Amino acid sequence: MSKVIVITGAGVGLGRALARRFAADGDNVVLLGRTLAKVEAAAQEIGEKAVAIGCDVGAPESVKSAFAAIAKTHPKIDVLINNAAIYEPTLIADASDKQIVQAVHTNVMGPILCTRAALAMMGRGGHVINVGSEAVGISPFPHLVLYQTTKAALDRLSEGLYHELQPAGIRVTNVRAGMMIDMEKPMEVADPEAWKRFHESCAEAGLNLRQRPISQVKSVTDAFRAVIDMPSDVFMANVHLHAWKP
Repeated sequence: MSKVIVITGAGVGLGRALARRFAADGDNVVLLGRTLAKVEAAAQEIGEKAVAIGCDVGAPESVKSAFAAIAKTHPKIDVLINNAAIYEPTLIADASDKQIVQAVHTNVMGPILCTRAALAMMGRGGHVINVGSEAVGISPFPHLVLYQTTKAALDRLSEGLYHELQPAGIRVTNVRAGMMIDMEKPMEVADPEAWKRFHESCAEAGLNLRQRPISQVKSVTDAFRAVIDMPSDVFMANVHLHAWKP
């Protein structure tokens, strides 16, 4: 039976790959993204199984508006994937107000606001999937304290939601994703110098990012498909995905 799957940050990268995969499998996908043009382009490419809606997940009114729009087409949601995230390496001392606010709003407030909105449209058998990061477990990880902190908060949110939503029959899964790349459209880098300092500091700490394995976003979608398709009497609470060199 096809599902209605809402994916945040679905205009590029993993979010877009997930939308493509689920639509190809016969599911209906709702693509949410802060840049409407990106999710519209992805939805147009996917076809009639996809709907694109502009949404800044860190802004309460934007989230309310987006889910009200979703309800007009899909009154019931089966799966919410909180994928939207901001990943910008910076030292806390160098971080701008904008960087701090956007990271916390998108990476922490976003999943909370979207989950709250989605729960009103979910019934028993619903599923909330939070996309975390393997970076949480890596220490030290220079220039990523802000990002790690927000993703650690997401880990805790997942654990709390698991207990909170279990009586309602709604499953919650935290997927710690490893390093991945979108071969069609590599991640845009706003500040090349910041990334250069990030790589240099990681190398000094013994983390050679250029030698670490990296997976393709398309490959990672298999894990999400498996998480969603688990029989009703079992589920995966925590999934750790790591890139692998065959």
